[in-house]
Amino acid sequence: MSTGAKKIVKFWAEMFDLLAFLIFVFGIILCIRFFITTPYTVLGSSMMPTIAEKDRVIVEKLTQRFSSFQRGDIIVFVPPGKTLPYIKRVIGLPWETVLVKEGNVYICSQNTPAGSLVQTSQGLHCEVLSEPYLPQYTSTIASCGKEEFPVKEGYFVMGDNRGRTTDSLCCFGIQCFEWANYLVPNSHLIGKVRVRLYPQFTKF
Repeated sequence: MSTGAKKIVKFWAEMFDLLAFLIFVFGIILCIRFFITTPYTVLGSSMMPTIAEKDRVIVEKLTQRFSSFQRGDIIVFVPPGKTLPYIKRVIGLPWETVLVKEGNVYICSQNTPAGSLVQTSQGLHCEVLSEPYLPQYTSTIASCGKEEFPVKEGYFVMGDNRGRTTDSLCCFGIQCFEWANYLVPNSHLIGKVRVRLYPQFTKF
């Protein structure tokens, strides 16, 4: 084989190696993008002051596949009857009841000590929820004619900006009539917010 032919073979071999490497890297990026993490730009002010409009966050998708969300987690999901993703905080967990009364949020369950002063209509005892992520003197109002929210499957969620949020309190803007769902079903979950990238790097 002539020297010129050897150079051509070597060139195409190197190009093939480069192309294979790029395909491999691109495949890894796609796997991460669609199955592990996804970046989002926040629209709206419902999570202020924790997360502001136009903040960039990274959403991790593995939690709902292998475990459950915890109270206080910030999650991204698509509410029933909606098409765009929402970002809110998990308040009520499965088999609890969330009660909103006198400006406070209460968590009610069979495991709550019987000495509590607040009870649901089913006789469950309730404890006021500590929410250190909210500004001091924040008041939570049940503004859509419903103050008691049983959670069977899925999650009850609210925004941190309680005066300007569309969340489980009002069935995500549909209002809580009998046919409207105020919970986030497991099938509507996208993932948990792990990091805010912009404007300031913050872990959650």
